[in-house]
Amino acid sequence: MISLEQIQLAKQRLDGRVIRTPLIRFRGDSPATIYLKLENLQPIGSFKLRGALNAMLQLQPSELRQGVVTASAGNMGQGVAWAARELETQCAVVVPVGAAETKLAAIERLGGEVIEVPYERWWQTIEESSFPDAGGVFIHPVQDEQVMAGNGTIGLEILEDLPSANAVLVPFGGGGLSVGIASAVKSMSPDTGVHAVEPETGAPLRESFAAGEAQTVDYQASFVDGSGSPALLPKMWKLARGVLDGATAVSLDETAAAIRQLVERNRVVAEGAGALALAAALAEKGGSGNVVCVVSGGNIDPAKLATILNGRTP
Repeated sequence: MISLEQIQLAKQRLDGRVIRTPLIRFRGDSPATIYLKLENLQPIGSFKLRGALNAMLQLQPSELRQGVVTASAGNMGQGVAWAARELETQCAVVVPVGAAETKLAAIERLGGEVIEVPYERWWQTIEESSFPDAGGVFIHPVQDEQVMAGNGTIGLEILEDLPSANAVLVPFGGGGLSVGIASAVKSMSPDTGVHAVEPETGAPLRESFAAGEAQTVDYQASFVDGSGSPALLPKMWKLARGVLDGATAVSLDETAAAIRQLVERNRVVAEGAGALALAAALAEKGGSGNVVCVVSGGNIDPAKLATILNGRTP
C-alpha cells in the first residue's frame, strides 16, 4: 500500500498544476447509482500526468537537467512529455511497435522523442526500469511509488466528492492507477470496495486473484490498448493483492457498448481502457449502491470511435 501521507503530499504538489476532475452521475439504466470520475478531461486526455508530474517534481535539479525517459504504450508517454515540457527538460518515450498513432503523435506534439522497439524489448524496459540507449532519469510508468502516489490523488478527490461511495471500479493496465487509488480509498474508507477491471483479451490480474498466485495468460492485442497484458510485474501483484478487493474482466463488445453509452448519454469520449470500469458496472460486476467508475482516458483513435458509434466493435 502507498501511504496516505505520500498521497496527501502529492496532492499538495499537484494542486493548481493538474485539473481536479469532476465526478458526475452517469445517465443510464443500471441497478447501481453510477458516477464517472472524468480523468479524460486532463490536459493530455488521461490521468497519467498526475503520477508523472509528482515523480518529476521530486527530482533534483541536476537530475532534471539530464532529461527523463519512460516506457509507454501512449498515455504515460504523454504524461511524462507534458511534465517535461512544464519543467523545461527533455523527454524520450520507448513505445512498442504498433502503438496507437494518435497517442504517438500526441507525445511528439508535446515535445517528446518517440523510440519504437519490438514488444519484447519494450516489456524488458519496463521489467528492468532502464533503457540504456536513451539518456536521462527513468520514470517507471507503473511501479514507481511516487507515480502511484500521484495517481492516488484521484482516490482522495472521489471520497471528498462522494463520501458515501460503496465501490470504486478502476481500469487495470500495469496496476499503478488501481493501487494508487485503492491505497487512498482504503486508508480513508476501509469499507469501500475497490476492484480492478481488465479486458477479457488479457486479464492476468483476474486469473491471479482466482488462483491466489501470479498467473500468465494468453494475450490478444485489441483496441483497448491501455489495458490487458500477458503477465503482471511481480511488485505490482504483491501490491495489488494487498490493497484491492479483487479483479474482473469484460468483453470487447461490452467495452465498445460502454463507449457508445458514454457518448450518447453523457457526451463523454473515452478510450477503450477508459470505458472498462463502466462496462463492468453495467454488467453488474460492481455491486449496488453508489459505484464510481474511473474514466481513465479519452485518447481514442477517431476511426475506431466512428466504428464503435456505428454499432460495431473494432
